[in-house]
Amino acid sequence: MKSNEISSGNLTGPGVYLGMFSLTRVIGNVVIVLLAITICFFNASMVHTFNKHQIFRFNPRYILFIHLVLNDMIQLTASISLYIFAHTFYTIYVSLCALILLPAVLTTNNTPLNLACMAAECYISVCIPLRYENICTVKKTYIVIAIMWLISLLTVLPDVFTLLIAEDLHFLKSRLFCERDTVFRSSYGKYKRDASHIFFLVVVFVTLFYTYFRVLLVAKAANSEAKKARNTILLHGFQTLLCMMVYVQPLLKQLVIYLFPEQRQHIQNTTFVLIQVVPRFLSPVIYGLRDKVFRMYLRKCFICVQVKAVRIKP
Repeated sequence: MKSNEISSGNLTGPGVYLGMFSLTRVIGNVVIVLLAITICFFNASMVHTFNKHQIFRFNPRYILFIHLVLNDMIQLTASISLYIFAHTFYTIYVSLCALILLPAVLTTNNTPLNLACMAAECYISVCIPLRYENICTVKKTYIVIAIMWLISLLTVLPDVFTLLIAEDLHFLKSRLFCERDTVFRSSYGKYKRDASHIFFLVVVFVTLFYTYFRVLLVAKAANSEAKKARNTILLHGFQTLLCMMVYVQPLLKQLVIYLFPEQRQHIQNTTFVLIQVVPRFLSPVIYGLRDKVFRMYLRKCFICVQVKAVRIKP
C-alpha cells in the first residue's frame, strides 16, 4: 500500500492510503475536520467582537491579535482543504493545488512573525511605557502587518515565477498529489525554503528571548501586569515552537513511523492535529480568553446571540 503526505508550510500533513477506508480512519478524519470547523467558528466570533467595539479597533495590541486570528483561520482553512482533497480525490490539478498552497505557505510564514511583533509590543508596554503611545500607533501597526505579508510574499514569489516559467503547460494541466515539493519542484526553491525557515526561526526566537528576559527583570519588582506580560511572552515561545514544528515535520514523522510502523495512520493524524490544528487553538486561548476586557465583550456577544435565538423561537 502506498502513502503520501500533504503539507501547509512544508506543507506536510496527514497521509493517504490507496484502498478501502477503515472505520477508524474515517472517524479520525471527521474528528479533525470538526475540530477545525469549531476553531474557525470560535475565531470568527472573536473577529466579530473586535469589529463591533471601537475599544479594540484602535488598540495596537488587539489589532495584532485579531490579525493573528484571521491569519490562523486562513491557514487552517487551506490546510483542511488540502486534507479533504487528499482523502477524497487523492490527486488534483496543479493549478488548483498551487492556489491552495500559496495562502497556506504565506500564513504559515506569517504566524511566527506576528508572534514576534506581539512580544515586542508587550516589551514596549512594560519596559518603556512612556514611549508606548509614540511607538505603537494604529498606523504603524498596520504598516508592520503589511511588511509582515511582504516578507512572506517574497519567500513564495520566486517559486511561483519558477513554476510559470520553467514548467510546461502540460504539467500545469496535469493532476498530482498536492504538496509543496511536487508542485514547486526546483532544487533552488528547496534551498531557498530552508534558508527562509532558518531566518524566521532565528529572528523570532532572538526576539522572544530578548523581550522575555527584559520583561522578566521588570516583572520581579513590578505589578501583576508586567508579570502577565512575562507569562504571555513565554506562551508566545511555546506557540512559536509548535508553529516551527512544521519545518521539521517530515523528518519527525519519518522517525516516529520508523519506531512504530504499525501505528502509521494514527501518527499521521496526530502530527497533523499537533502541528496544524493545536497552534490555531492556542491563539484565542492565550490572547483572547486570558484578556479580561476582551473576555468580557466576547461573553456579551455570546449572550446577545443566545437572547436573539430565544426570541426567534415560536
